[in-house]
Amino acid sequence: MWTLHRWDFQRRGAGRRLFIADGKIEAIGDDLAVPRGTPLLDLAGFTVLPGLIDMHTHLTDRPGSTSDLSVYFRMTVEEQLEEGRVNATRTLLARFTSVRDLGTYIGWTDKLLRDEIDSGLVVGPRMQVAGFYLTVPGGGGDLLLPGVEEKDIPQQVRLGVARGPDRFREKALAAVEGGADVLKVIASGAVLAFGGIPGEPEMTPEELRAVAEVAHAAGRKLAAHAHGARSIKEAILAGADTIEHASLIDAEAIALARENQVALSMDVYNGDYIATEGKQQGWPEEFLRKNDETTEAQREGFAKANAAGVPFVYGTDSAVYPHGDNAKQFRIMVERGMKPLDAIRAATSIASRYMGWEDRVGALLPGRFGDLVAVAGDPLTDVTLLEDVAVVVKGGLVFRAPLGLLSE
Repeated sequence: MWTLHRWDFQRRGAGRRLFIADGKIEAIGDDLAVPRGTPLLDLAGFTVLPGLIDMHTHLTDRPGSTSDLSVYFRMTVEEQLEEGRVNATRTLLARFTSVRDLGTYIGWTDKLLRDEIDSGLVVGPRMQVAGFYLTVPGGGGDLLLPGVEEKDIPQQVRLGVARGPDRFREKALAAVEGGADVLKVIASGAVLAFGGIPGEPEMTPEELRAVAEVAHAAGRKLAAHAHGARSIKEAILAGADTIEHASLIDAEAIALARENQVALSMDVYNGDYIATEGKQQGWPEEFLRKNDETTEAQREGFAKANAAGVPFVYGTDSAVYPHGDNAKQFRIMVERGMKPLDAIRAATSIASRYMGWEDRVGALLPGRFGDLVAVAGDPLTDVTLLEDVAVVVKGGLVFRAPLGLLSE
């Protein structure tokens, strides 16, 4: 049972209690009767929030590999999975108790990681996984690299490569049948890929629509990587549930997203990391140039879309920057005009709705999983406090807490 100082941002008050049993919140109130011997976590003096959600991660990847993507041609499944195990633990301890993992170069390693976490073998967040990227040949999710012949590229890094609506439909069905929780299409060119132009489409509207139909028929959400305004609009009209990046969004695309209530997942922090650490690490000059061309444009688009009332979910593209730094994006969102409460909702209640888990996570309510984090101070006045969370609880298990807070 947790004694809370503030148990959400709608109802504040000292002394409220929250009882977690069998991993889920059973009751919240001022005077709860609980079984004798129930452990007590006293969070008086802390601000308590639901466990945070990152809607765009890549837990089995790491930023150091961006300088030489051919590393994935030599890496084994077990090696990438071991990288994911470390990153998953870092992400959970960094206060994110649920994530949506939107693609991995070595197909299905995200699914293996998800299943290990679910079985208790690995410490990490709850995961939804895409399995592999759905992308055109040579597109932003395909590892066709300069100087490497196509015949020398392992098939395990090209599982979702297709062209034409029928072939994309087949690949989407393979993802669903293989265990994907969400489908991810690369609708436009990418920043961190060779040859792609972020502002230009790569998939056609018909191809996007074919994947959307498969996703929704199977009860899955569709996440669309789309930097350019045209691709954003085409993805929305095709049936995408979230737009990833949206770097070059225009007024028409903003209006369309608002009208259709399609959420934007805009990774407005990592451009700083690419421009500094990426340069020091020797990332390809093409990647650095495209990052420079999109970072400020994306942040300006974020501010305009937020002012227009477009729904947002919190997505960071972790693996572009080091895992565990996920909360650094809150600061940029607030600096660009979003209220701290709205930024927090993007990472809790709104995120849970757009991942189809609103009955499981995203709020401190009876019946939801016992996932919560606690900070010293009020993140509504200083959102950067979320970068230093003192307490992390997932499913009623305490993974991080200062000594002395937990007692029998």
